[in-house]
Amino acid sequence: MPPASSDEGAGPLVFAHRGSLPEHTLDAYREAIDAGVDGLECDVRLTRDGHLICIHDRRLDRTSNGRGPVSTSRLADLNELEFGGAPGILTLDTLLTTALDAGRPLRLLIETKHPTRHGAKVERALVAMLERYGLAKADPAVPVQVTVMSFAALALRRVRALAPALPTVYLVEYVPPGVRTARLPFGAEILGPGVGALRAHPDLIRYAHARGRQAYVWTVNSDEDLDLVRRMGADGIITDRPKFVLAALGR
Repeated sequence: MPPASSDEGAGPLVFAHRGSLPEHTLDAYREAIDAGVDGLECDVRLTRDGHLICIHDRRLDRTSNGRGPVSTSRLADLNELEFGGAPGILTLDTLLTTALDAGRPLRLLIETKHPTRHGAKVERALVAMLERYGLAKADPAVPVQVTVMSFAALALRRVRALAPALPTVYLVEYVPPGVRTARLPFGAEILGPGVGALRAHPDLIRYAHARGRQAYVWTVNSDEDLDLVRRMGADGIITDRPKFVLAALGR
């Protein structure tokens, strides 16, 4: 897969990390869409009763007025809580509908979170939902294109087995020796380093491009970080500050 820049030809793709702030709220995602981002990023976990919801942490405490593990909570109970000041939890169903209703091309990066008590059920539920929406493979008639991400190589292998046409990103915070020349685990197509990983291994993106792979970098929030990833030729920028990054890119 050759390196790719944004559809507008103005540099790297810009993704709103967790929709921006407040994270994983519908208002944040809508604001990012209106700002002109190329895509949205979200984390997904599975509830006790089998619903895919958009939340980063394994526990409810930080982002809601509830407490306890996400994996043992039912959707109805989560909808009684507030997340980022908004009532109820954002489901992946709602986010997919919002992206499709945007009326323009959008890319959606979906990270499956591991470890979890639900294991492979997460990827199975995700692919089943994407198939229902017609998003499990590239279709020029559908403006939303989905890419699945994970820090867990096994999760990406499961996605590849279930939906071979879905692009995948291998996320890395600390780069293992085998990945330092952009050799990715089976099932992964795109390198997803954190900014810190790039500072520690400044040749990562060069190696990725030499292998015909793209590189999406997270979480790019400062002038210094943005200068670094642009200089290194990142294909995608995942940021909590999408308006700042878009403005810096002249968009």
